[in-house]
Amino acid sequence: MIDKKFLITHVEQFLEGSDNYLIDVIINPGNIISIEIDNNNGVNIDDCVELSRYIESQLDRDQEDFELTVGSVGLTSPFKMLKQYQKNIGNEVEVLTKKGVKLTGVLKSANDESFTITIAKKERLEGAKRKTEVIEDLHFKYEEIKYTKYLIRFK
Repeated sequence: MIDKKFLITHVEQFLEGSDNYLIDVIINPGNIISIEIDNNNGVNIDDCVELSRYIESQLDRDQEDFELTVGSVGLTSPFKMLKQYQKNIGNEVEVLTKKGVKLTGVLKSANDESFTITIAKKERLEGAKRKTEVIEDLHFKYEEIKYTKYLIRFK
């Protein structure tokens, strides 16, 4: 089986100095390799082709056969690293906590340990007849959530 660390090292070397960054390297049985990259301005297909050719040049099909796919991380895929959180600050996201609570809100900030989203909820304030919209910031540590992903809305 092809070594994941070997691939990560070569992908990171190739991407060094570019705007692209590695999200994940997945190796499934049968040496089916999937490499996901991202970029704050969107990944260009030519970048994927160049990376694919580079990785293929680093591997020997005669020694070990493989299938290789290089692409951008999916638009609605869960975030896997801090750069993805930082890229989406100001965007609407969906968060599923490990307690099973699903929330939507605007990603306000993200750092190495945690992130904050701003949610809007309706509450009945004391003495009011109708519920009013209340804005609240919720703070989460990464280990408290199952996933966070970009939320697409068609209005």
